[in-house]
Amino acid sequence: MQGLSQFEQIAIYAVLGVALLGLAYAIFLRSQILREDKGSQRMQEVWSWIKEGADAYLRRQLRSILPLIAILTVALFFSVYIVPPTPEALKRFEGTDEATIRLIIGLARAVAFVMGAGFSLTVGQIGMRMAVEANVRVASAARRSFGDALRIAYRAGTITGMLTDGLGLLGGTIIFIILGIAAPDALLGFGFGGTLLALFMRVGGGIFTKAADVGADLVGKVEAGIPEDDPRNPAVVADLVGDNVGDCAGMAADIFESYEVTIVSGLILGLALWHITGELEWIIYPLIVRGIGVLSSIIGTYVVRAPASGGNAMQAIFRGFLSSATISAVLFLGAGFFYLNTAAMAPWGGWWRAPLAVGAGVLLAIIIDRLTEYFTGTHGAPVKEIKKGADTGPATLILQGISAGYESAVWATIVIALTIVASIFIFGTIPGISATDRVTFVLYGVAMTGIGMLTLTGNNVAMDSFGPIADNANGIGEMAWSGQDDEATVRAQQIMADLDAVGNTTKAITKGVAIGSAVIAAVSLFGSFLVDVGRAQATLGIRAEEQITAVGIRVDVPQVFVGMLVGGALPWLFSSFAIQAVSRASALIVQEARRQFRLGVLEGKVKPDYAQAVSISTTAAQKELVGLALLGIVTPIVIGLMLQVEALGGFLAGIIVSGQLLAVFMNNAGGAWDNAKKLIEDEPKRPSENLGKGSDRHKAGVVGDTVGDPMKDTAGPALNPMIKVVNLVSVIVAPIVVQYSGASGGTLLAIWIAIVALLAVLGWAIMRSKAPAPVLGQG
Repeated sequence: MQGLSQFEQIAIYAVLGVALLGLAYAIFLRSQILREDKGSQRMQEVWSWIKEGADAYLRRQLRSILPLIAILTVALFFSVYIVPPTPEALKRFEGTDEATIRLIIGLARAVAFVMGAGFSLTVGQIGMRMAVEANVRVASAARRSFGDALRIAYRAGTITGMLTDGLGLLGGTIIFIILGIAAPDALLGFGFGGTLLALFMRVGGGIFTKAADVGADLVGKVEAGIPEDDPRNPAVVADLVGDNVGDCAGMAADIFESYEVTIVSGLILGLALWHITGELEWIIYPLIVRGIGVLSSIIGTYVVRAPASGGNAMQAIFRGFLSSATISAVLFLGAGFFYLNTAAMAPWGGWWRAPLAVGAGVLLAIIIDRLTEYFTGTHGAPVKEIKKGADTGPATLILQGISAGYESAVWATIVIALTIVASIFIFGTIPGISATDRVTFVLYGVAMTGIGMLTLTGNNVAMDSFGPIADNANGIGEMAWSGQDDEATVRAQQIMADLDAVGNTTKAITKGVAIGSAVIAAVSLFGSFLVDVGRAQATLGIRAEEQITAVGIRVDVPQVFVGMLVGGALPWLFSSFAIQAVSRASALIVQEARRQFRLGVLEGKVKPDYAQAVSISTTAAQKELVGLALLGIVTPIVIGLMLQVEALGGFLAGIIVSGQLLAVFMNNAGGAWDNAKKLIEDEPKRPSENLGKGSDRHKAGVVGDTVGDPMKDTAGPALNPMIKVVNLVSVIVAPIVVQYSGASGGTLLAIWIAIVALLAVLGWAIMRSKAPAPVLGQG
């Protein structure tokens, strides 16, 4: 905290207090949810199956990833011994010998990595467990009123949102308070820990949920002709468990790491501006913005409600989002005016530039929200066209969904590009600065748009968790109320179906926001990469005009172009392995369900064994965790060591562009297929007229939905943390690559031995991902 004014010190501690307030709000909402009624004995029995399956999966996942976390903690500690301490670390610990500084920074980076991983794990696990606690209560509330069911589902999701806000802000603020200007050294570890855990939870949860979902749909709806969530389907509980481990635990960890990474890149670039301007406001203001976001989310999430008799859930949720956005925008401008409107900041373009960039980020989130709803919502033309495609079979329905996904990726990319252009206009017009400094200002503006975009993280995560909570509540009702047709039950089932349809759209929206934030965060980290490489080159005596911040990444250099090609290809390989895993596991679930059907489950001769499908999905998910994570960790290190740091920059550019387009396509195409199927299911049930459930059109919709499931819930969302893992690893390893770029003799030999070893690890990861999953009962 040295060098800060009294106001700045008070502001930082106020931000810390806001982080704690967010966590306290989560505890308050938890006590509210747990007081709600859990319904009948049968509902609680179904709920207990879901709860036990989800807990068992998370325990198994934790055992799978702890060894790699331990190895990487040690590696991050020793990484500071390979390169000289940064000028910020030397200044922060002035008067301390270099060996002690390395020890302090190494411990800080390792502890921050564990803290980031631990916070990400906490957000995912507690968020998922609260979703499980809420789903049975939402089902019970649906028998009373629409308003109560909506309130419970949304506030349960808000708990996860507040954990994301509170822990993300708490970690970053504590690190800054302790380390001051040396904080970026540790913040890289904090961001890497959160991102890596998000990748684990996204990949594992995505494979689990979609293996169960695809298997349950194919064997239940298509083959046996039974309804979704029919208790006779042996895969139905695995499907409901998967909603929680994929969409709750996975997405919560995903958005948490985006929240971390945008503040990490913002502080690193703010530090670069401090070197240029001598002003600490560039570092402090992002933390103030995050504190404002938490307060705005608390207010906005609490106003989401609907009448008891019914209403439009999507409108109520979006009203809360807009309330938070409006409050935060006013406070951003106010904070900017009172804090940045000083004589010292006047030469750098005026106080309004940073708040305007943050506002552009909030606007970006709203536009992506509306754009995603248009392409995936049941009221939009694309979904209606996909539904129309079912008239002529699954092929035309799938083709229509693919075309909608492609188009949506283009518009989402244009919106993100325009946001970056806005940053160019905001910060690129500052008079009297050099071209190199102008690039740093613009990249800082991009980081601020990312911070603005995720300012309403509490709202975004609440919207996402609402989806699986409503889906599970619908499933519990379907299983517990099977055979009941009294008026209260029919009305409750309709309420659940309506909330479930809205939940599909909110999940797609938040995935769109997550993908957009991933790209913005990756571009910000790309800026951090350029800054760190430039500083490393300066320590080696390379002239300023020859440093990467002045020269840039030149695609006409062959090795840079090779790096770009490899970077562009990596998301496709990653997605291929993730979808293959779902395909293999779902085939095993189909075989298991068919086996149980042959024993007489459909006729009621024997009870379904739900544990078998849960075990198959769990085994398949754990098999892929480490292998897919190593693709993101090892590949950038190999590219950097083999082709040098400029090629690593090209690699990052390739993965950002390719990953963005692919992720949006898979997310929106899958979401549109899902809602097209639901539109067909909402039709009057008249199979003889090819209408509603059981018709050929419905079967075509189910096929489209099952094709889209691993795209929208496994591969697409997992690309978000994978892109950021690659970027963070690159930022960490870049100074090492620069340090040893001209190595010779024994050092060069050691580098090539390391490259061969890393290629062997990469080969093992690929072979492991391509190997078939073990059959249940055979290891």
